[in-house]
Amino acid sequence: MTVFGSVSQGSVPPLTGATSWLNSEPLTPEGLRGRVVAFDFCTYTCINWLRTVPYIRAWQAKYADRGFTVVGVHTPEFPFERDLPFIREELARRGIEYPVAVDSDYGVWHAFDNHYWPALYLADGEGQIRFSHFGEGRYDEIERAVQQLLGVDEDLVSVEPQGDEVSAVWEDVRSPETYLGYERAESLASPGGGTLNQTRAYRLPEHLGLNQWALAGQWTMRPGRVDLDEVGGRIAFRFHARDVNLIVGSLEPETPVAFRVTVDGSEPGPSRGVECDEHGAGMVGIPRMYQLVRVADDVRERTFEIEFEEGGIAAYCFTFG
Repeated sequence: MTVFGSVSQGSVPPLTGATSWLNSEPLTPEGLRGRVVAFDFCTYTCINWLRTVPYIRAWQAKYADRGFTVVGVHTPEFPFERDLPFIREELARRGIEYPVAVDSDYGVWHAFDNHYWPALYLADGEGQIRFSHFGEGRYDEIERAVQQLLGVDEDLVSVEPQGDEVSAVWEDVRSPETYLGYERAESLASPGGGTLNQTRAYRLPEHLGLNQWALAGQWTMRPGRVDLDEVGGRIAFRFHARDVNLIVGSLEPETPVAFRVTVDGSEPGPSRGVECDEHGAGMVGIPRMYQLVRVADDVRERTFEIEFEEGGIAAYCFTFG
């Protein structure tokens, strides 16, 4: 089956913009000649990329001995995603052992003229880009393209994602990605709205509408994030989805901060996410994505709350699945 035409999308550009490499010495397009290569643009907090990872790992495992290589390109969205120890720890936690170009200055991103997380470019053995895909999905089509470039025709891999790598139930997702920094806090419902770079007391409103969120306690709203300054701060979100994920971290990552989650005012029980127990208890350490809720019964409109037992955390963004 032909899944792409014979027209090249261009040559693989230089990879010299990478600021570092993980799991490999620096690679070059010339050194990769003779192999089919998937260039996978990612950033470690991106839920859309995380849900593609089980397939990418499976393709690397199945086809590496046939002449196939995955090259990750880690280009950061948030400033903390430039921190090499964080990147190394998170990619290792995901079982990523293939080469990864650390692209903290966006050099490789611009060389490819890329605009998306995730993005995947397939190059043939001559270094010509023959296939590209942006976002999640089309896994069978991508693997057939890999097989076609390798000259094989066989059964596709069997993949069973687990935990926060499970695909979203798209028909049930009615809550959008929501950034918490001052400049994008349109749906903040705390009375009085937000104040830039000023510590002040926030409180929850009497009612949250769907996809509104609010702060309670002593917080400082900054560009790109909100910082909790004292013990007992809370964030509430009225959502409609199966999963609730929060990009959050301790401002001193070596000192984790305890939290407790509730759903509609109760412990999550079987609807807990992978980052907390059935009582909603968990710990925030390095800044990353934490899955906090996976609804176990019917998906409907609910209210999520997270309360932190200490100050010194920064929260960046909610995502849903």
